[in-house]
Amino acid sequence: MSSSTKRCLVLLEKCKNMKHLEQAHAQVFTTGLENNTFAISRILAFCSSHSHHHGSLNYACRVFERIQNPTLCIYNTIIKAFLVNNKFKSTLHVFVKMLQSELKPDNYTLPYLLKACASIHDCSFGKMIHGYGSKLGLVFDIFVGNSLMAMYCVFGDVVAARHVFDEIPWLSAVSWSVIISGYAKVGDVDSARLFFDEAPEKDKGIWGAMISGYVQNSCFKESLYLFRLMQLTDIVPDESIFVSILSACAHLGALDIGVWIHRCLNRSKLVPLSVRLSTSLLDMYAKCGNLELAKRLFDSMQERDIICWNAMISGMAMHGDGKGALKLFYEMEKVGMKPDDITFIAVFTACSYSGMAYEGLMLLDKMCSVYHIEPKSEHYSCLVDLLSRKGFFEEAMVVIRKMTNSWNGSEETLAWRAFLSACCNHGETQLAELAAEKVFRLDNHIHSGVYVLLSNLYAASGKHTDARRVRDMMKIKGANKSPGCSSVEIDGVVSEFIASEKTHLHMEEIHSVLEKIHIQFDYNQ
Repeated sequence: MSSSTKRCLVLLEKCKNMKHLEQAHAQVFTTGLENNTFAISRILAFCSSHSHHHGSLNYACRVFERIQNPTLCIYNTIIKAFLVNNKFKSTLHVFVKMLQSELKPDNYTLPYLLKACASIHDCSFGKMIHGYGSKLGLVFDIFVGNSLMAMYCVFGDVVAARHVFDEIPWLSAVSWSVIISGYAKVGDVDSARLFFDEAPEKDKGIWGAMISGYVQNSCFKESLYLFRLMQLTDIVPDESIFVSILSACAHLGALDIGVWIHRCLNRSKLVPLSVRLSTSLLDMYAKCGNLELAKRLFDSMQERDIICWNAMISGMAMHGDGKGALKLFYEMEKVGMKPDDITFIAVFTACSYSGMAYEGLMLLDKMCSVYHIEPKSEHYSCLVDLLSRKGFFEEAMVVIRKMTNSWNGSEETLAWRAFLSACCNHGETQLAELAAEKVFRLDNHIHSGVYVLLSNLYAASGKHTDARRVRDMMKIKGANKSPGCSSVEIDGVVSEFIASEKTHLHMEEIHSVLEKIHIQFDYNQ
């Protein structure tokens, strides 16, 4: 290799921006390396890893089109370039072109293609690639096998993923993580846990997959228990695990555990307090009832994204601070953060809970005319709730009738249930009966809450015969009311109590304390 050739290749390795690359590319031509596979691959690879530079992918395409007989290495590089730039269909088109040139894919090609298929949810193309992999014996390769499993899990086909899992001769930690996540995604947490227990060596990814799987399936207590088990090992949780655990704390109201995690993060510095992690913390504080801590954390954040702003506005809405939520919304606009459709759901909810119908309607107009966001069913459901809570029943019914053709059954049901709840609160018996009839007609599932609302309304109106009739109907249709449930956190342990429960370990002591409280209350009276 001549010194000029070496110098040219070194230049390619040292490129830091597109201007440097163009200069190095000129050197490639002047030194006669325009057909050198390594040099061309380096140019294409640079473009694929610098997608934030305008025109880099176009530059890669122009380079690729000039190559007369691209090698497999060059095809793999341009396929990756399209993939990392989210040009998934182009990724697959290049693969077809590669097959037409009679080149066979290898264990680098297939994972890129499978990721593209998963991203555009192209199941048939994915199965075709699986077929190619089987013919070439590549499905036994760990990278191809893991990519196949991940693709099938995206499609929700955990059976196919399991077949691939069973075919891989040497499983990696990623293999176990993917299959655990796949089962959790389709709601089969028991199978996910079986795979978790069978994994020979559990790394951070495997623990994270199972903890996340529990949280996704609302098994919040199980996720906290597993997190405690993980703490007994040498494994340090990563950001994703902390985010999952904070979500579990938020749903359980486990404030003490959430506060401990916050202190742990501040003290250890092992995991940086990123925007995502800070957002999870403030969401946990808000949902656990401590809005003040959520506000304090929000104010201390140096950087905030749209998800962070939405979480804070939603937290204020949840606590009935409608004015605070709107103030924050206007502050968000002032700093140049553009609201999205989730932001408007949060502010509509805030207006609804705080009885600010006029402000909500003004914001709806702003959403459409200023931000050009097309209202979705969720926005109109919030609007129905907003109007009916304020007692504007006719206006709410106009919205429901207007949206009936574009809503699906479940969306219309949600709107009528919000309307029903407001009618009951306002004592509007006839309208409540109409709303209940609509709910029963739209949804085959029996909602005990609808019966309870109607029964309570009749009882409050003195119509005890009607109230009994609704209760009897509830029994006949098997719409049993779910027993009341509450939880309390003591010393980091969440205890759950269910109405009429008789199996709690400390039931005698609990009743003894309640009896003392009852006696004390009677004495004070």
